[in-house]
Parts: sequence; C-alpha cells; structure tokens
Amino acid sequence: MTEAARAAAADPAGTRLPGDVPLDVNGMPHGQPVLDSLVALLDLERIEENIFRGVSPASSPVRVFGGQVAGQALVAAGRTVPPERRVHSLHAYFIRPGDPSIPIVYEVDRTRDGRSFTTRRVVAVQRGKAIFSLSASFQVDEGGIDHAEPMPEVPDPETLPTFGEQIGPLIDKLGRAQPRPIDVRYVTEPPWVSRENGPREARSQVWMRADGVLPDDDLLHVCIAAFASDMTLLDAVLARHGVYWGLDNVNGASLDHAMWFHRRFRADEWLLYDCASPSASGARGLATGRFFSRDGQLVATVVQEGLLRVGD
Repeated sequence: MTEAARAAAADPAGTRLPGDVPLDVNGMPHGQPVLDSLVALLDLERIEENIFRGVSPASSPVRVFGGQVAGQALVAAGRTVPPERRVHSLHAYFIRPGDPSIPIVYEVDRTRDGRSFTTRRVVAVQRGKAIFSLSASFQVDEGGIDHAEPMPEVPDPETLPTFGEQIGPLIDKLGRAQPRPIDVRYVTEPPWVSRENGPREARSQVWMRADGVLPDDDLLHVCIAAFASDMTLLDAVLARHGVYWGLDNVNGASLDHAMWFHRRFRADEWLLYDCASPSASGARGLATGRFFSRDGQLVATVVQEGLLRVGD
C-alpha cells in the first residue's frame, strides 16, 4: 500500500486536505487534492497474491457507492494482469448493499490466460458475504476494422455552469455537500430542474472529467471512468418520469453494470457522457451510456439496469 493509500485509509473523506484546497461556490472542496483522495481510494492494499482490501470514504452515505466498488474491483483484477493487456470489457452485479464503515475484501480468480485475452473474476466480500461480483476481460493490442457512431452536437463544457452552481439552491436538501473528484457539467437540463416541468425525453447528457491531473496509467483512467459512469446514468430514467432522488419518493440501487472500452482515453480530459433509457418496467429501469472524447471519438459504452421504486 502506498503512502497516499495509507493516508486515505486513515482519512478516506479527505478531511485533512491542505488548507489551500480550492472550494466551489458552496464551500465544498474540489480540484487536485480531492482527486488525489480518489486515486488513493483506488490504490488497494494487497493482502495475498489474489486478495486485496479497499476502504470507503468516511463521508459515504448509508451504503457504498456503486462506482467505487466497481472501480476498486477492476483495480484488483488489473493488478493480476500483465500491463500490456488492456481491459476491454467488464460485467458486474451488485448483490448486497456495501457497508462503508468496514473494509471490502476483493478476491480475484485468475480464470484464464490465453494468447490474446485474459479473463478475471472478482468477488467483493464483507462480513463473509459477497456484495458485488465482476468479470473483466483484457486483450493485447491488435489492429482490425474500425468504425464508430458520431458524437452528438453539444455545447463546449467551458460554456456550461458547474455542478456546484446548478445544485446550489438545493444542496442541503439533496445532500450533495461533499467533496467531488469528478467535474460534471450538464448539457441537458439537470433532472432536479426539469422535474418542475414534468416528464421529458429519457435522456441525459453531461460533460465530465477527473477534476485534476492523473498519472499516465491506462488502468487508472479506465477505473476512474468506471467510477464516474455510475454517477448520472440513471438520470435518463428519472427524467422520463419527472422525478429525482431526494425531491420525490424515489428509492433505487444499481443492479448490474456493463462497460466496453473501445479506444484509449484520458479520464482527466473532457468526456461527453450521452445517456438514454430505452425501457423501464417491473420497478427496474434500463439505461445506456456512451462516452465520447473531446475530439468526437467513441471511447466506451455503458449499460446498467437499476432498481427504481417510485411512490406517490
């Protein structure tokens, strides 16, 4: 475990950030120190050859954030794979709510090591029970056919208000007053705003990037994207029904999560996250997302089904 990881384990909420840490319009820390805390959170402690341990921020809600456990599990898988093999897909299930007050143990099964592909399975465990499982596939770089859908036309991220500027009037009610390592700028109207006008198109578009500079580590950039992919994906489902977390009687949780990584990217550069919901039924909502780099390259695709119980 690195010194940064030890510091995060001792103070995972980043409450002892430097005195000159930048604050947003709501007085909450952001920028490089907060991003460094996330990087440290992903720097798992190796207990045995195939067993790792991670912690959660002290400022976590009542259960572990899904993007965190997905990112940590992918780190665990990647640390058992040669660096020249890059992750190209992951498929995961959220089995039980995670308890942020205790560590999470990640057990890696080295399923297969082929000539071109490597497969790993990871189970996240707390109190002797599985809370999350992930299968990931890694591949050596190969050439081949190449095409992709074009990026939608959207405004530049610099022209859009920050998350803090948009959420400000509702920050106390929504409970978003905590350090944010990901800079998020809504292209579409934020769901907590659009709900005032009732249901709208089942779509959500945001620009996002790690709020600082990351090391040149392909796996880390992918894990940061996996973390961020769970932040706004279900917004597309909620928008279709004019409701939002904390403002309406909505309860939900991620059920499963899949990602495909098509091209290399940097998570500390702007990525457009274009999300849509093709269907919701049976107290579940399906959402799809596409990550585009600033120059229009489709770099990743995401699919998630979430549990969504909406009351009167």
